[in-house]
Amino acid sequence: MSAQFTFQCQAQCCRTQARAGLFTTPHGVVETPRFMPVGTLANVKTITPDQLQATGAQMVLANTYHLHLQPGEEIVAQAGGLHQFMGWSGPMLTDSGGFQVFSLSEMRQIDETGVKFRSPKDGQIIHLTPERSIQIQNQLGADVIMAFDECPPYPATREAIAEATARTYRWLERCIAAHQRPDQALFGIVQGGVHLDLRAEAARSLAALDLPGYAIGGVSVGEPPELIEQIVKATTPLLPVDKPRYLMGVGTYREMAQAIAAGMDLFDCVIPTRLARHGNALVRGDRWNLKNARFREDFTPLDATCPCYTCQKFTRAYVSHLLRSREILAYTLLSIHNITELVRFTQEIRASILQGSFAEDFARWLAPTSPPASVP
Repeated sequence: MSAQFTFQCQAQCCRTQARAGLFTTPHGVVETPRFMPVGTLANVKTITPDQLQATGAQMVLANTYHLHLQPGEEIVAQAGGLHQFMGWSGPMLTDSGGFQVFSLSEMRQIDETGVKFRSPKDGQIIHLTPERSIQIQNQLGADVIMAFDECPPYPATREAIAEATARTYRWLERCIAAHQRPDQALFGIVQGGVHLDLRAEAARSLAALDLPGYAIGGVSVGEPPELIEQIVKATTPLLPVDKPRYLMGVGTYREMAQAIAAGMDLFDCVIPTRLARHGNALVRGDRWNLKNARFREDFTPLDATCPCYTCQKFTRAYVSHLLRSREILAYTLLSIHNITELVRFTQEIRASILQGSFAEDFARWLAPTSPPASVP
């Protein structure tokens, strides 16, 4: 790991693999475990960077694929990089664009060189290779950049998943060769679908490369929760203990708690802002539709224990009124609260790990919802 990036484990749970740590980057320290809001197009939807900082967020995501399409990495680079462009001074991470490209199942063609797809903006053919993904991310300038990987869908045949996993490793080697900036940490991504042996083989191969950090990908593409838990629990211990571990695309209470118990450190998901845009609030793990009639005359905060701006200043009735009136402020207030909710959950877990009470304090979320499914 570059001298600009360090990971320090401060405490570990005696009953699980949960750990509290400090991930140091050129733009600040991330206290782990931590939820990271998604700012796909260099903005977390409906809120300003100051509002985002007030939620307790420390690290924010942006997306290579979307920023390449609009406004283009050259414009971001001319602005001084993502931090300067969007007015966010804290740590940032960019996804490689692999997940977004592979979700275009009817519009893309995969071969060993990379992926060709038709731009949904103007119809032009774009050829995204591992080298091109890294070049774009080098220009964007986030602290952490992700290797370009092939993310197979669920369900898929074992043969297809094995082929994608092997290709992901070959592409990672090309990403490492293309990476040019020591002030950016390149994370590798473990694929392997629901097959624990493929996951194990991939994790061991990636660990041997001694990268600055590691991610588990392809676990939020339609699998049932019990399979996600099983994959994460089996794969995480195979990743280096002295590097940060990132579970991609996960952001529910139960999924994060169980992944933290397995030893994961970082999480991201579009859930908080996407739910906000549909009028939903996250309250202590539950989802409330504020358009429901029962909230029209409810003059209490969303959550009286929540420190966010929304809960400190406004009532459920007011937010319900804004939603019914289709006022943009409703989405801002719900986004502020929902992000605070998930960041606060990981903050509370961190505090419990440091105090030695994680397994007891979060037993509700650690209990499996159903027996683990068998994995072929």
